[in-house]
Amino acid sequence: MRFIQRLFICALCLGAIIPTTSFAQSNYPNKPINFIVPYGAGGGADSRSRQIALKMSAILKQPIIVDNKPGAGGNIGTEFIAKAAPDGYTIGMGNFAPMAVNKTLFGNLRYDPETDLTPIVLIEKGPLVLVVNPSSPYKTVQDIVAAAKAKPGILTFSSGGIGGSHHLSAELFEQNAGIEMIHVPYKSGSAGLTDLMAGNVTMMFDQMYSAMPSIKADKIRAIAITSKKRSPLLPNIPSFSEIGYPKVEVLNWQGLIAPKGTPKAIIDKLNAAANEALQDPTLRELMLSQGNEIGGGSPADFAALIKAESVKWGAVVKTANIKPE
Repeated sequence: MRFIQRLFICALCLGAIIPTTSFAQSNYPNKPINFIVPYGAGGGADSRSRQIALKMSAILKQPIIVDNKPGAGGNIGTEFIAKAAPDGYTIGMGNFAPMAVNKTLFGNLRYDPETDLTPIVLIEKGPLVLVVNPSSPYKTVQDIVAAAKAKPGILTFSSGGIGGSHHLSAELFEQNAGIEMIHVPYKSGSAGLTDLMAGNVTMMFDQMYSAMPSIKADKIRAIAITSKKRSPLLPNIPSFSEIGYPKVEVLNWQGLIAPKGTPKAIIDKLNAAANEALQDPTLRELMLSQGNEIGGGSPADFAALIKAESVKWGAVVKTANIKPE
């Protein structure tokens, strides 16, 4: 009899737990959401995070608090997301390097992008543009390749640090063109661009949103773009693909992520809110004006992108034997 009573009590407890959990998910969100940005305030990741958080906050009817946790190439903030409670109240921006590069580059991350994080949705992708100083003798990619082959290890390129999209774009170019150049890393992309304008380095692969003001002001000259097709913002600048380097395709990207184990119902609700936010005309106009492709889609779509990019850039890092700073 006591055994039957215990079974009955356990069944009642289990019945009480399941509806409560289900209700918590259906009632989500019922308090503010923390949004982690793994980079410092004022940069591209930070500004886009704040823009998308503002739109999603209005849709979900709860505050979304943006919290910058920069450092270690994006690893600190991304690890914080990975180790947070999987309840939907800590999400964040998953970026190109910490999601697809740093596992191979650092080798000893305290989080695994594949097993510790859940993709929610892609926010955007953006090509980079190869730029030189206006006084540079190099006017085409062919000019650069010819010069690099004539004098290996003489040409230089700047970047915002080891393992970022500035750096890896140039490494991918080197590997596909069969040339060797010298990498000059800076603490930020803007510092690398400033030194290019000063004539201290030969070239740089820069984000379009960052490079466009200086291109328009004739402070730097665009040579080629890393998307498959030409950009509407630079219709006279060829893509690497059309000039014979189809594998030199680089799209810096970022999207929303959550800790692994976050319930599917919550992931789906966040995905729907983000997709709705990405339809906002003001946000779309801003993203397109910066040369970016607007994201969206399902969590599975974003997961597939992360996996493919991890394979691609892991191979580039290994081939070039890139080591962290």
